[in-house]
Amino acid sequence: MNQSTKTSAIQRAQAHFQTKLAGALKMHYVEEWQLEVYYRDITTLKQESQVIELAQAGKSVEALVATIINKALDKDGKPLFLPADKAALLNEADPTIVLNLSKVLNGGELPPVEELEKN
Repeated sequence: MNQSTKTSAIQRAQAHFQTKLAGALKMHYVEEWQLEVYYRDITTLKQESQVIELAQAGKSVEALVATIINKALDKDGKPLFLPADKAALLNEADPTIVLNLSKVLNGGELPPVEELEKN
C-alpha cells in the first residue's frame, strides 16, 4: 500500500468521531420544563476535560451543570443552554430536575445526592 492510499491513524480516529457525531440524536422529555432535550452520547475530549476538572476540584454539581450545557441540544442539534446559563441552572432551577437531566445526558448513574450536596 503506497502512502497516497494509506489512511493515517489520525484520519481513522477523526472519521470514527465524525461518524459518531453524525448519528441520530436521542431525546429526553423534561416534563417539568415542558422541554424536549436532544443529545448525543459523545462529546469532544475538550468538553469532557472541563467536566472532569470541575469534578476533581470538588465541584461535582458544577460538573453536572457543565454536562447539561455541553450536551443538551434542540431538535436541530443547536445548544439549548449557553455557558452564561450556568448560574441560573445552579441557583434558579429545580436541583432534582438538573440532577436527573445530567444523569440522562451522562448515560449512567450519578453519585448519591448526599455526596453531591457536600460539594
